[in-house]
Amino acid sequence: MDMNASAVEAIVKQVLNSISGSPVSSGVSSAGNAIPRTAHVAMLTSLENFEIKEFPIPEVGDDDILVKVEGCGICGTDAHEFKRDPFGLIPVALGHEGTGEIVKLGKNVKVDSAGKPVKVGDKVVTCMIFKDNPDITMFDLNKQNVGGADVYGLLPDDDIHLNGWFSDYIFIRGGSTFFNVSDLDLDSRILIEPCAVLVHAVERAKSTNILRFNSRVVVQGCGPIGLICIAILKTMGINNIVAVDGNEGRLEFAKRLGASGSANFKDFNGIEGLTEGVKAQFDGHLADFAFQCTGSPAGHANIYKFIRNGGGLCELGFFINGGDATINPHFDICSKEITTVGSWVYTLRDYATTFDFLKSAKAIGLPINELITDKYPLSQINEAYRKNLAMTGLKIAVMMD
Repeated sequence: MDMNASAVEAIVKQVLNSISGSPVSSGVSSAGNAIPRTAHVAMLTSLENFEIKEFPIPEVGDDDILVKVEGCGICGTDAHEFKRDPFGLIPVALGHEGTGEIVKLGKNVKVDSAGKPVKVGDKVVTCMIFKDNPDITMFDLNKQNVGGADVYGLLPDDDIHLNGWFSDYIFIRGGSTFFNVSDLDLDSRILIEPCAVLVHAVERAKSTNILRFNSRVVVQGCGPIGLICIAILKTMGINNIVAVDGNEGRLEFAKRLGASGSANFKDFNGIEGLTEGVKAQFDGHLADFAFQCTGSPAGHANIYKFIRNGGGLCELGFFINGGDATINPHFDICSKEITTVGSWVYTLRDYATTFDFLKSAKAIGLPINELITDKYPLSQINEAYRKNLAMTGLKIAVMMD
């Protein structure tokens, strides 16, 4: 009697199961390797302590995607969660700057959130998980940022567990947004999420109608966020950028990414001296626009001093409650008529713009991928976080085999 292919496959699995005593996964990756039954997840189980847990990989539903993780960056938000659990998520699978390869697709998944076709073997990143909120749409520039939705890597633990990118597999559920980024290299893909934060900030800054091609711009804080900000401004054609920080190595890298000058606050006596140092880099002028990227209340209090009358400010340094800042509303805002915008995370549309930014940065020779200074295997994730907290590198990444 003739047998069709599915019947033969079923018999083979039955034989293999009887030999091994365990089920054999039916999924196959684009590399031809069988999908394992379980995934290894770095679970933050207590303050400053990840444990590598093993959980079963669930069945992929019609609207779901299973992704084999390649790498994920450590965000400043991750570091806050590691040290203090400000969101009350422990135990939690962290990691929201990740990317990987699709190894299994639900039958209903044909295109990504921008309408680009997807298939097994494509490289993807996630953006947000929609709640029941019809105001969040792909090309909505102003109504909602990601604060109106959930994000992989900052989800409460559940019975799936494969919720963050610090894992060798992540389970992307129906209703999530994701993008096919197969045309970007691995390091660029790891940098997409933090770069989207700055694309959003620059879009917010542009809404003031003050940030222009020939603007004098000061960027305060040269961690990964400030450095990416400088690179984005450079790709826009803004050439008069002064970086402010206390780390000379970071200031030198800022120049490689597009800053025309720098001011090390350790070289000046107080805010008055630092302001004069900034002005000297602008040939005696104050800045037209400023980006405050430090997450320091003192940094926010100081930034107004660098800005001219009628200038603009984008504050984007506070992703958690960092405390109060002391300013003088008369001198700092009113009498100078400063236009201020806040920026927090990104929209879906900013993600799509970010892909073009990364390509543009490389095209003009900016060493954007050198932001990733250190890479650790998943088994050394605690060491990777301690490296991040020591602030002796820039972007720290956790890489999978």
